[in-house]
Amino acid sequence: MQTSLVPASIDTPELMALRLEVRTFLEDCIKAGDFIPQSDSWQSSVDIDFSKRLAKRGWLGMNIPTEYGGQGKGALERFVVTEELLAYGAPVAAHWIADRQMGATILRNGTEEQRRTYLPGIASGERYFCIGMSEPDSGSDLASVRTKATPDGTGWRINGEKVWTSIAHVATNMVALVRTDEGERQQGLSQFLIDLPHPQITITPTYTIDGEHHFNQVYFDNAYVEGSALLGARGDGWRQVTAELATERSGPERLLSVFPLLEQWASTIEKESPVDELELGRLLGRLIILRQMSLGVVSQLIEGSEPAIEAALVKYLGTVFEGEVVDTVRRSTMTMPGLGTSQIEDLLADSIKHSPAFTLRGGTIEILCGIIAKGLWHA
Repeated sequence: MQTSLVPASIDTPELMALRLEVRTFLEDCIKAGDFIPQSDSWQSSVDIDFSKRLAKRGWLGMNIPTEYGGQGKGALERFVVTEELLAYGAPVAAHWIADRQMGATILRNGTEEQRRTYLPGIASGERYFCIGMSEPDSGSDLASVRTKATPDGTGWRINGEKVWTSIAHVATNMVALVRTDEGERQQGLSQFLIDLPHPQITITPTYTIDGEHHFNQVYFDNAYVEGSALLGARGDGWRQVTAELATERSGPERLLSVFPLLEQWASTIEKESPVDELELGRLLGRLIILRQMSLGVVSQLIEGSEPAIEAALVKYLGTVFEGEVVDTVRRSTMTMPGLGTSQIEDLLADSIKHSPAFTLRGGTIEILCGIIAKGLWHA
């Protein structure tokens, strides 16, 4: 299929009206003290009540068909909403994975029973998903996962361990990639939809340097799941996961995680500082380009393509960009007098503590470079 490289337009009157509606809602929330803007909010700021408020406004499950409780909207409507949520640093981590990819994955690969079971809950803010992919010796190299599912009557027994599992401690469900059959690398992998909590699954916290609890280790001790938990075809897990990664790696969260910091710094820098103004212009120019690239991937996904290389490029360049935002603001604010208790100091401290994880989630820079290089070589 031939696909377009021209980014879709999100400047139509309808989409601009939607953007204004979301922006007004978020500004009212901040004024009311409902949340304080944070960097990396889609990864670390969990507020289930806030997620439910978004759901009541129709801003969750926007791409899920109305017959399954969603809004039946297009990808561009969701892009606009998520851009605003990220730009304002809203607490969206609880629903992010479910809304970003699990709705589409279940629609694409799930049975009718699975669609009826899970999709309405995603759209209403009642179901929250975590992703069981990475393992102690299998991070970005997903093909080496060793967690295993063995048939047991009409169901399966799962044994193994997952690490860096975001929000597993509050999630109602997990999508797990496990090995169901023998085979080389990508062969023999399958996905399962698992309800949480589960009596034979233990979830323990992994604390980050700031003492916060976002990540977890997950242990499967002969955990039983029904046969109906299998998502898609047995052994087709690798294809399903790689299709998910195009969405996971290319969204606006890959370039807007530290936007609250960038915006606050932009409003703080001294106008007579040519160095800071130059740095701000450089960062904004790159942000505009990355945004167009992200929209270009959305355009290809709308057309039914699977832009794995393009998504990897967005993730790679977005990771580098976000790290440079943090470094630039840190250098600049070292010479700023009276930062003391300012909002920018809080945002900067939070961004510095979170920045080491930027390259881990969605694939390390080294893995992404390999994907890009192989893809371009065979292009």
